[in-house]
Amino acid sequence: MASFRSALKEAQRRMEEAGYGEQAAQLYLLELANQSHHNLYMEMDEEMSEELSQQYQSGIRRMINGEPLGYVLGYEWFYGYRIEVNDAVLIPRPETEELVANILAEYDEYFSGQYDVTAVDIGTGSGAIAVALKKEAPAINMLATDISAEAIAVARRNAAKNEAVVPMLIGDMLEPLRERNMKVDILISNPPYIPQTEVMEKSVVDFEPHLALFGGANGLKYYQQIFAECRKVLKERALLAFEMGWNQKAEMETLLKEYFPHDRYEIRKDMSGKDRMLLIYINL
Repeated sequence: MASFRSALKEAQRRMEEAGYGEQAAQLYLLELANQSHHNLYMEMDEEMSEELSQQYQSGIRRMINGEPLGYVLGYEWFYGYRIEVNDAVLIPRPETEELVANILAEYDEYFSGQYDVTAVDIGTGSGAIAVALKKEAPAINMLATDISAEAIAVARRNAAKNEAVVPMLIGDMLEPLRERNMKVDILISNPPYIPQTEVMEKSVVDFEPHLALFGGANGLKYYQQIFAECRKVLKERALLAFEMGWNQKAEMETLLKEYFPHDRYEIRKDMSGKDRMLLIYINL
C-alpha cells in the first residue's frame, strides 16, 4: 500500500492536471485522517490502510470531475462548527463567516442591555448562519426560514448536531413570519445574488442548487423583495444584515435610497477589500 505522502503527491498531480489546483487534495486527506484518528503530519510516511486509500481515491475522482470538496466530505466547517451539506444547499463560504462576525459585533452594541432579541435568517440553506449565531450568542431567539423543504431538513439536522435551538420554518422569504404575525429585531439574509447571465465555475453550476445561486437579471431580485416587505416583520428598532455581491454597491445604493431614505446603512468590505456586507439600521 502507498504511504500518506505518496498518495497525496499522486492526488495533487492529478488535481493539477485536471485544472483544479492541489490544495483540495491535501485538505481532503487531512479531514479523512482526522476522522480515522491519524495525525497526518506525524504519519506522512506511514502506510495507508486499504479502506482509507479507497475512500481517498474515490473522493479524488469526484473532485477531478468538478464536485466541490464540501459535497465529497458531506460537510463544511463554518465558524468552527461542522455543517452538513449536500446538493440541496449551498456550501457556506468563508466570506459569510465575516457576516456572522459583523452581526455579533452589532448585536453586542446595537442591542446592549436588551434581553429579548429575536433574529431570523431568511433563506437559511444549510442553517450555517443561524446555527453559528445561536451558538455564539445563546441569548438570541434565533429563527430560520427557507422555501426548500429539503434545505430545511438539512438545517434542522445541523441545528440538532450542534445543539443549537433554532426553529426552522418552510416558506417563501418573509411569508412564514407574516403568516404568524411575527416581529423580529434582526433580519439576516444571504440571498441568491448572482446575475442570471453570469458565467460560473463548473463546480458551482453543475453541483450547487441554482435556486440558491441566481438572483434575477441583475442579482438584486431578492433584496428588492425583502426591502419592499421587511417593515411588516420588523420591530420599531431593528437591524438588517446581508451578504451581497462584491460589484453590486452602486445598484444596491440606488435601491437603499428608494426603500430606506431615512435610515442609516453601511456597506462594509470583507478581508479581501471587497464590498460584501450590508447593514441597515431601522428606527421606525
